[in-house]
Amino acid sequence: MAGSEVERSIGRPAVEWIMERDAAEVLRDALALAPEVRAALIDSLIGSLDQSVDAAAEEAWREEIYRRLQQIDCGAVQLIPWEDARRRLQ
Repeated sequence: MAGSEVERSIGRPAVEWIMERDAAEVLRDALALAPEVRAALIDSLIGSLDQSVDAAAEEAWREEIYRRLQQIDCGAVQLIPWEDARRRLQ
C-alpha cells in the first residue's frame, strides 16, 4: 500500500501511522516479504544510516570485492554451499 493509500485508509499521514507501530510489528511484517523485497528494504535502511560516504573505505571495499572475485574466477578458493557454511557457523 503506497503512502497516499495508507493516508486515505487511516485518515492521517502515513509517517505518523508508521511511527506509532511497534518495532516488533514492523519486523514481523518485513519478515513476511519476499526475499528480494527484504533485501531492497535492508539496503534502503542501511543507506538511510550512511549520512556521509568515506571514499577511501568505498574504494577499499571495491578492491576487496575485486580481489575475491579474481580468487573465485581463477580457482584459488573453493566455494561451498550455503547449507554447509551455515552448519559450520552453528
